[in-house]
This record gives sequence, C-alpha cells and structure tokens, in this order.
Amino acid sequence: MTPTPQFTDQPWNEIYSDIIDVRSQAEFAQDHIPGAINLPVLNDDQRAQVGTVYKQESPFKARKLGAALVSENIAIHLQQYFADKPKDYQPLIYCWRGGQRSGSMALVLTQIGWRVTLLKGGYKTYRAWVRSQLETLPEQFEYRILAGLTGSAKTLILQNLSAQALDLEGLANHRGSLLGVLFDSPQPTQKGFESRLLAALQKLDPSQPVWLEAESNKIGQVYLPQALWKKMQVSTGVELKVGTCDRVNHLLAEYPQWIENPEQLKQKLDRLISRHGKAQVQHWATLINTQQWSAFVQSMLEDHYDPAYSRSFQQQYPQVNQTYELSDLSSVSLEKLQAHLSGEKLSIQTNSPD
Repeated sequence: MTPTPQFTDQPWNEIYSDIIDVRSQAEFAQDHIPGAINLPVLNDDQRAQVGTVYKQESPFKARKLGAALVSENIAIHLQQYFADKPKDYQPLIYCWRGGQRSGSMALVLTQIGWRVTLLKGGYKTYRAWVRSQLETLPEQFEYRILAGLTGSAKTLILQNLSAQALDLEGLANHRGSLLGVLFDSPQPTQKGFESRLLAALQKLDPSQPVWLEAESNKIGQVYLPQALWKKMQVSTGVELKVGTCDRVNHLLAEYPQWIENPEQLKQKLDRLISRHGKAQVQHWATLINTQQWSAFVQSMLEDHYDPAYSRSFQQQYPQVNQTYELSDLSSVSLEKLQAHLSGEKLSIQTNSPD
C-alpha cells in the first residue's frame, strides 16, 4: 500500500521532529508557528512569477510552471536540509491553507518512508487557534502591575525578577514610547506579536501571579489583546519612585543608539511639534547639537514623558496604589526590590526599600 500523510487540526497537542513552514520567506516573516523552520517550496520571486503567469496567460501554464519550480526546490531541500534525517523522522508540514504547497512536500517525504503529518487548513487553522486562545487564556492569570515614570528600570527589573514575569516590550521588540524603537531590529507584525505572546503565556503558571509593566494598550505598532488589556487595568501592583538624576543616567545607558544617531533622533522629535510647539522641539535639538545629553534627557522627562505618565496612569491603572521608593538604581537596591516583589507584599504601604 502506498503510504500517505496523516492530517491534524490540533498540532499543538503533539510533538514533532520538525515543524516545517513551506510558504515563501515573506509569508513566514509575517507570522509562523513558534519553532517552525522555513523551507519554501516557492520563494517570494517564484510565487510572484507563477501568479503573473496565472493572471496574464492561463491557470494551466501557471500550474506547470509552479510544479517545475516546486520540484526543483524540494530536490534542493532533500539534498541539503533532509540529507541527514533519520528513519524515525516525523515532521509536521503546513502552508497557507494546507493545500498544494504543503501537500507536494508531504507526498515526497512520505514516499521516502517518513511519517509525515499535514496541518488541515494550514496556517489559517493555526491563526484561528491563536485568536481563540488570546480571547480566553489571559483571563486565567492574576496580574501584578509594575508602574513608574520613564527611566525607572522597570524592564530591567522584570527581566531579573525571580517571580513570574511577562515582558511585553520584549515580545513587541519596542520600548513602548516615541523613542522606544530598537535599531536594526524591527517589530513583529501584529500576528507575529500575538504568536509570541501566546507562547509566553503558555509557559506561565496560572496559580501564581504574573508581573508585567504598566503599558498602554499599544506598544509601538502592535496592540495588546483586549482580554489581557482589560485584566491589566483592574490589577493591583506597585508604583516605583525613582529620582530624576538616576532615571537620566539609566536612560543614557539604555539608549546609546540615539546618541550615536543624533540626526535620526531629531527627526523623531519633529513629531512632537504639534504637542509641544516648535520652540520646545528646537530647544531639544540645540541640546542634541551641543551634546548636552543629560540636560536633553532631563528635559524630555520633565516636559514630555512625566506629564504624559501623570495624565494616563491613574486613569488606566486605578488599582495600583502601592509605592516603593528606590534610593538609587544600584544593583543592591534593585535586588532588594526584586525580593520585595517576589514576596508580593502588596498589602503593606512601602516608602523605602526593605
């Protein structure tokens, strides 16, 4: 009997040797199943070429061209990626809808003798599952909000917290403000962010509180799922109190890329003219031109970031009414704070480190 691929519409319940996404590079970059590898059976240019032939000549010619290109690409993958795979190799394969592209590779691999599984409905099945999970999974957790003015080292604290933490800015690849873009490291798409977020949530223990930063519902260009955002807004937490000088020094250490790229920094600041006026933005530009970096950061905090925080914080997080005052941002102070947060002493008003 000729072997045939197996099918599943719930691949997250199984373990596979590999998860193989056979879509083009651009499709894969938009979003993919976490842990998947990209082995396109049609690359971006070839996919466009087949589409052009389909529209301008005929579907029949497009299918012949597509078959030839798919065969060539699968042959390359066999000679390279699959060359050393063992007899018990068991991959999961998917494309956009679970159709011809994934079926072509699955057919060849099955003929070799490997146990191959195809994802019914392809990426669209996975994407529907992500959306449904993000409507309910965030509600299963109890959250603790870590708040504080810009420069209070909240991200650093979360990344080193011994308790459960969810680094939303890390998942979004953005620091959550006008100047929060990470150089040479673009944000994921909305779909890609949601895949990352779901994977992170699945690793957390619902029986324990989860610490996260007091974000808005938008981080850079991606949005938080409504279920998570609503739960965050009614969560308790701690607001950090850190001196301006310490915040300035922390930000200078955290954002060296802006010092190295002053012209791009000034271009970013032009977006604030409508809010602060030309005179204020020109003042910031002068501080940049004269390399008065500490004065520039302090002015940005006092004239832009701190007022914006004050306007939004109580409105978005009314239940965060505990405070914790840090004398500085030294490693000793941060370790004491982390111990305090891990102990979750939220019923005790704290004005200084333990």
